[in-house]
Amino acid sequence: MYSTRAPSVVAPMKLQATPKDVRPASQPSPQRALEGAWLAEPAGVWVLLPTYNEAANLEAIVSAVLDHLPPIRRILIIDDSSPDGTGRIADHLAESHQDVSVLHRPEKRGLGPAYVAGFRVALEGGARFIAQMDADFSHSPADLPRLLEPLDEADLVLGSRYVRGGRVENWGRVRRSLSRAGCLYARTVLGVGVQDLTGGFKIFRREVLEHLELDSISALGYAFQVETTYRAMRAGFRVIEAPIVFRDRRVGESKMSPAIVAEAAWRVPALRLATTRDLRRAGRLIPRPASSD
Repeated sequence: MYSTRAPSVVAPMKLQATPKDVRPASQPSPQRALEGAWLAEPAGVWVLLPTYNEAANLEAIVSAVLDHLPPIRRILIIDDSSPDGTGRIADHLAESHQDVSVLHRPEKRGLGPAYVAGFRVALEGGARFIAQMDADFSHSPADLPRLLEPLDEADLVLGSRYVRGGRVENWGRVRRSLSRAGCLYARTVLGVGVQDLTGGFKIFRREVLEHLELDSISALGYAFQVETTYRAMRAGFRVIEAPIVFRDRRVGESKMSPAIVAEAAWRVPALRLATTRDLRRAGRLIPRPASSD
C-alpha cells in the first residue's frame, strides 16, 4: 500500500524543477457541436477524448466518464475523421447528452495536435480543470475523482503507472520493458523526478495550459506527454503523481508505432537543449538537479 498521508505542497519554482517537486498523491476515498449556447455556461471539469477508430469503445467510455464526474462537467471528443464511423457515433452522443461535444478534424494529424486543439476549445469554454485520457479504457474513468482531489494543492496531476501503488496489466514483457526504459530515458535526460513522464492520464489546471504557449508545442505522438509535463515543471507549476492501474485496451488496435518511438527518442534531448539554451540566453541557467533514483 502507498501512504495515505496528504502530499506535501511544493512552492512554485520559476526556472528549475527538482525531483522533490514531484510527490505521490494519497489515495482518498460535427463542428456544430462547438457552436452551441453551452459556451456561455462554463463547466468546471472538461475531459478530452481524442479518437481514431474507436467506434467499439466510444459509447461505453463516454457513459463511464459521465458516471464519475461532478455535475458541472463536459466531455469533448476530438475525432480525426475516423474511417470506422467513430465521428458519427460521437455526433449521436452529443445529440443525446447536453454535456458531450465533438470536435471534428479533417485528418489524422497525431495525438499532440489533437490534444492542443482540444485544449483551445476547453479554455475558450471556460474550463477550470482539463483532463486528458485514452478512449479505450486503458485509463479507468473510476480514477477521475481521485485524480481531481490533489488539485487543491497541485497544478498538474499525473496518473502514474510507476509510483508506489501503480502498475500495468495485460502487457507483454517487451512492451513493459520499452515503457519503463522510455520513462527512465526521459527522466535521466531531462533531470526530473517524475516517474511516469510518458503517461497520458493527466489533469491540468487551466493556468498551466494558458502558460504553456500551445502554439509552440510541436510533438506529434507520445513525446507530447513528456513535453507538456516537463514544460509545466520548468515553469514552476506543482506536479503530483497519483498511482493508477493501466490496463491494455479492451478492443481495437494500439496506435503505438516505430515512428512514435523514434520521435520520442530525439525530441527528449532536443527539449532539454532548447530549455538550456533559453535559460542561458536569459542569463538564468541553473545547474541540472541530481536524479531521484
